[in-house]
Amino acid sequence: MYVHIGGDYTISDSYILGIFDLDQTTAGASDTVRYLNEAEKSGRIEIVSPDLPRSFIVTLDRVYVSPVSVATLRKRLSAPDYDRFMGRIGKTMDHQTGKVDT
Repeated sequence: MYVHIGGDYTISDSYILGIFDLDQTTAGASDTVRYLNEAEKSGRIEIVSPDLPRSFIVTLDRVYVSPVSVATLRKRLSAPDYDRFMGRIGKTMDHQTGKVDT
């Protein structure tokens, strides 16, 4: 399945390793900030749109910075496909609450 992540970008969910909220994961000096800095230095960051970034999507070979929220990206992945995606990383989603269990 393919998911539109903003701008002119659509990527296959089979290449997605994780989808992260930019504000929540980059507060302060964190490992995430260092990871994103290293990805930028090595030319692996793709800015999807000039709009305010809200999330980043880590794939096998790139990191996409997107104006689309994690919640919207989750909705764009249909429920059965989202469960399959989360199952690949050992998590499941409760469809009634929308919460992800680890």
